[in-house]
Amino acid sequence: MKITCFKAYDIRGKLVAQLDEKVAYRIGRAFAEFMQAKTVVVGGDVRLTSKPLKLALSAGLIDGGATVTDLGMTGTEEIYFATKHLKVDGGIEVTASHNPIDYNGMKLVKTDSKPVSGDTGLFAIRDLAETYADDDVQARLEFYSNGLVTEQAFIQGEASVAVDKLTSTSQYSVLDNMQAYVDHMLSYIETDNITPLKLVVNAGNGAAGDALDAIQSALEAVKVPVEFIKVHHKPDGSFPNGIPNPLLPESRADTANAVIENNADMGIAWDGDFDRCFLFDEKGDFVEGYYIVGLLAKAFLDKKPGSKIIYDPRVYWNTEDIVLSAGGVPIKSKTGHAFIKERMRADDAIYGGEMSAHHYFRDFAYCDSGMIPWLLVAELLCTTQKPLSQLVKERIAAFPSSGEINSTLADPDASIKAVLDKYEASATVVDYTDGIGLEFGNWRFNLRKSNTEPVVRLNVESRGDIALMQEKTAELLALLK
Repeated sequence: MKITCFKAYDIRGKLVAQLDEKVAYRIGRAFAEFMQAKTVVVGGDVRLTSKPLKLALSAGLIDGGATVTDLGMTGTEEIYFATKHLKVDGGIEVTASHNPIDYNGMKLVKTDSKPVSGDTGLFAIRDLAETYADDDVQARLEFYSNGLVTEQAFIQGEASVAVDKLTSTSQYSVLDNMQAYVDHMLSYIETDNITPLKLVVNAGNGAAGDALDAIQSALEAVKVPVEFIKVHHKPDGSFPNGIPNPLLPESRADTANAVIENNADMGIAWDGDFDRCFLFDEKGDFVEGYYIVGLLAKAFLDKKPGSKIIYDPRVYWNTEDIVLSAGGVPIKSKTGHAFIKERMRADDAIYGGEMSAHHYFRDFAYCDSGMIPWLLVAELLCTTQKPLSQLVKERIAAFPSSGEINSTLADPDASIKAVLDKYEASATVVDYTDGIGLEFGNWRFNLRKSNTEPVVRLNVESRGDIALMQEKTAELLALLK
């Protein structure tokens, strides 16, 4: 059987056509066998198909020789945390993050939450998963079921694999690990530093709601004066308010409006599996993730001078300037969570950030978290007594950027070549760390094909010249199309 849902650093595919219970079973069995994993934690986001996929995955893991601990409905970072905290051999989160509703996928880590990418075993797992005989896979799913469900029932969230059949093997158990996770989250701040705050929080009906409630309870227990105004808070796999992806401008209005209406100090929104968080200032304005990277880099360097900071190659002049000025060591890495984590470990970096709102922390097993960033920024608001707009205003003026602009093109390679042909000869720097990055003294751009979506991504920035940045952005977009 050919499996087509494996990407560069995770698994994502269209339901039924690319990813179903049979494929999930194959992946679980292959993961356990290839990794020789004896203990694995699993979880799933709120998508309707996440539970049936997770149960089929668990059946495969058990048949591959692993004991499975199911954390229930989780965000991806809860699996990262549990894999290290529980000292197990691997962890798998069933999630499609911000992909369309007819998709799902998985993110895999091994011991100590080390990433599993195409370079570190992901494709080998795929190749092994393809070798299992169809009849055998069917028979094993029937063994674990009370009756296999139809494709339509699967899409609606019904599972072929029955929990009681998994439990009867003695290799499957359910664990509530939330308290340990929350305790770790709060270790990143001094709760005594928090002065009264009003925060708008938008879970987008995704997995963030339950984790946020647990954090809120922990803050209330120690009388931290934070008021939460909750938007689209209830987990709902049908996503009645749209797929949560605040990276898209059209997905930001509900958070921005709530900040303004409630006179809040900050707005926070997450994607579906909450490994990314997006911030809005007290005026309701969206703050590009690029400038949050610089803000957090300085916060860490103030506490640990000389530390190494990882950043992605799309936009970075602001980050480099801040890190060097604060006495840190800036290190460029290829875009993508698996690549950033590998570089974080190799250089023992204290913090890493991508403009796409992925933030990585050495003390979080070098993994990304969507909860740690807003906690740190909330603490900064209190300790500096400055609003978020003021904390980033000067940096935005010094290094204005276009934000990431996605274009769906008929022939991406030809379009990228046309850009390279026009600009390469006059560039002072040509960088192929990820896509093409060209510098021209007072402006630069990065252009790359997405690893997860059929689009080309453009980022442009300048040194203190917003008009130049806008001019060059328009010029590049016209050439691409």
